[in-house]
Amino acid sequence: MLWINFLHLYQPANVEEFYIKEALDKSYWRLVRLLEENPSLKMTFNVSGCLLDRLEEMGEISFIQALKKLYQDGRLELVSSAAYHGFLPLLPEEEIRRQIFENEEILKKFFGPDFQAKGFFIPEMAYSLKVAKIVKELNYEWLILGQISAQDQDIDFRQVFLDKKSGLKIIFRNRNFSRAYPPDKIVEALNKKEELTVISATDAELYGLRHEDPTGEVEQVVKNTLLKTKTISQFIFSFSEESLKKIKIRESSWESEESEISQGNAFSLWKSKNNKIHRDLWRLAYLALALEKKFPHDDNLHWHRWHLVRGLASCTFWWASAKDFSVDFGPYAWNPDIVERGLHDLLRSVRSISNKKSIKDKIKAEKLCLKIKKRLWQEHWLKHWV
Repeated sequence: MLWINFLHLYQPANVEEFYIKEALDKSYWRLVRLLEENPSLKMTFNVSGCLLDRLEEMGEISFIQALKKLYQDGRLELVSSAAYHGFLPLLPEEEIRRQIFENEEILKKFFGPDFQAKGFFIPEMAYSLKVAKIVKELNYEWLILGQISAQDQDIDFRQVFLDKKSGLKIIFRNRNFSRAYPPDKIVEALNKKEELTVISATDAELYGLRHEDPTGEVEQVVKNTLLKTKTISQFIFSFSEESLKKIKIRESSWESEESEISQGNAFSLWKSKNNKIHRDLWRLAYLALALEKKFPHDDNLHWHRWHLVRGLASCTFWWASAKDFSVDFGPYAWNPDIVERGLHDLLRSVRSISNKKSIKDKIKAEKLCLKIKKRLWQEHWLKHWV
């Protein structure tokens, strides 16, 4: 059996230090030790740029150095992404590029000036052709996407695909394995002596923080001699260009459902047609995004962007979706405190503009913020509070 394991290490740039420390102690270090103690084990990580910067601020340099050594030894592949985990399909092209460029600079800072990732992780695996074309233009070679992104759902996970429209190489995450605790499923398959290629992709926090695994199943399964592992690039570039299967990709995320896609609501966790909180959050986000072009020489542009990118993180919108992920080792996606944290950063990005001509934008933003907060907390106390 071949296991290709992709892990996403991310914490919001505006999250309290406690949560980063908890994920570091319970999950991130565990995964690094797993790689260090098993020389034949290979994995692919996306470590978000904003998380690397926060780890540096916290003095967690030993963890970053451990990642760097595993990367230099060829044991760990690192991919790029958007520095602040913005929900790219709904952002302007200029903002998409800026977040990708900043992520590249952060990776070069920590992993060497010559660092160049071959792969790209779109936050939330949220594919749109606009985003894919930008990723290709910036010289990335492959994406990992949710299984549901393929129009033809009969996916052969042993195959590497080629996106007909963007020209990017594609592999697909196996939803069955990724919505469980992958080692559990792999043990089952190994016991049946099934010859499978398993492509799992999950948040790294699954390994310890969300699922404790008290028996150390992942530590046991990686020692099984019937199990082979590869990085994504090792797998993809073992295929010739001629052998790639061309495929059509549709707008979707790694959590999209078929019913949502068919109704034109593929990104419902971040912008649902029926979610008024989403609607007004994006109104505020687009208002804030427009201010840099309105006031390109403003004295406070640094702080405007500092708050803006934090407010645009996908978490701001995801936690207002109220979808229940408890069956997949996840939470109930409703948390008004997290939504409010992103909301306040969006508002502060507007407040930061010092030009007096921004007064109408400021008042509009203040009104939007009050409207969102009122609806957010009314919905919380009347519908979600138990």
